[in-house]
Amino acid sequence: MLTILGFVMIATFLALIMMKKVSPIAALVLIPALFCVLVGKGAHLGDYVIDGIGDLAPTAAMLMFAIVYFGVMIDVGLFDPIVRAILKFAKADPVRIVVGTAVLAAIVSLDGDGSTTFMITVSAMYPLYKRLKMSLVVMTGVAATANGVMNTLPWGGPTARAATALKVNATDIFVPMIPALGVGLLFVFVLAYVLGRRERKRLGYLSLDEVTETETVTESEKVLVGAGSGTNGSGAGRGGSGDHAADAAAPSYRNEDGESFAGLDPDRATLRPKLYWFNAALTVVLLTAMIVEWLPIPVLFILAAALALTVNYPHMPDQKARIGAHAENVLNVSGMVFAAAVFTGVLQGTGMVDHMAEWVVGGIPDWMGPHMALVTGVLSIPFTYFMSNDGFYFGIVPVLAEAGNAHGVSTLEIARASLVGQPLHMSSPLVPAVYVLVGMAKVEFGDHTRFTVKWAALTALVVLGAGLLFGIV
Repeated sequence: MLTILGFVMIATFLALIMMKKVSPIAALVLIPALFCVLVGKGAHLGDYVIDGIGDLAPTAAMLMFAIVYFGVMIDVGLFDPIVRAILKFAKADPVRIVVGTAVLAAIVSLDGDGSTTFMITVSAMYPLYKRLKMSLVVMTGVAATANGVMNTLPWGGPTARAATALKVNATDIFVPMIPALGVGLLFVFVLAYVLGRRERKRLGYLSLDEVTETETVTESEKVLVGAGSGTNGSGAGRGGSGDHAADAAAPSYRNEDGESFAGLDPDRATLRPKLYWFNAALTVVLLTAMIVEWLPIPVLFILAAALALTVNYPHMPDQKARIGAHAENVLNVSGMVFAAAVFTGVLQGTGMVDHMAEWVVGGIPDWMGPHMALVTGVLSIPFTYFMSNDGFYFGIVPVLAEAGNAHGVSTLEIARASLVGQPLHMSSPLVPAVYVLVGMAKVEFGDHTRFTVKWAALTALVVLGAGLLFGIV
């Protein structure tokens, strides 16, 4: 019964948000609460939720201060050169813009943190997509899928979890997977090209000068969307001290080719050009510290955000203005994370996850034993979408590995196959970073899901196929 209710709960949640019947936050809270009562464990709902919040609290803290930190870095102009380079390459060609989105997301993903990747990618590309009226779900779908492929880096999380759960070396898992992952990333670039061609066909060839410079946009669109802050190109109010004046149209500038871009006002008051190299060094140190794990990531972002605010905006009113400018996105994302804690808490606390896993593993016929690596790869696609990486790698993968070992399939093959589902995992409603992505891009989660799931699942199958072809899994 718990198995059936678990699948029904997940299906109900996905159906409601994709049909836009309820908001993701409401669905994440109300649906698991209802099913908790249905399984007869309503009296334990409080315990399940508190346990879930305890598990996700460090993630919520990390996201809150990461948004503040990278929002400040965008305010002060740290990423302006990257934005200008991408925009110069992309010009107004939808194909170049979508391919540029995939390349940028893949490069930034090297830091191993999905939230960081989405902040920087959306910050760079959102103004161009909005100005040219391109589909924003194309941007979020391509960015999420590219990041999903790169999420298999040893310091990205899944590989480390697989190595820990199966007691093998992370390097032995990852290095042989590089060719298959390379094919997967190449497929994402090809996909970006195809989607870009589709956008070009819909919109035609454009020049930014053709877009009406006086087009009225809502205040929430006047951003270099560092944190979806809802203001001008600085991701904040017009002045460093929180001035309330706002232009009727998004700020723009022209580069050396005479092209005009929204959201990159080189004269915005929040810029700190004299501190550029300090901010660059601070960011490099922060990312290095994340990779080598000097301190827990939430602690690193708390310290970095405090230092960035203090050095760049030493006056208290300016600091309050910067925090206030990014408060909306902080609240949206952290609220979503804590709502997800209800969902995961009930799913795990009631035992639904365990029963679902046992049902799936128990349904594998004996004749498939020698093909357990393939089975693991296929199962990783839906399972890493419907449950957390922790639940999959620590709860299900060891069982699959034991079944594989009994039929002569090595533990390393199972571990590599378990990484296949990551392209789809990064669009899972249980991944906090995806709410940063859709929140900053101002895309409905249901729209993102409908568009992305098919392409991300196809990318995962391409990785699996390449792994089989190269004899890796």
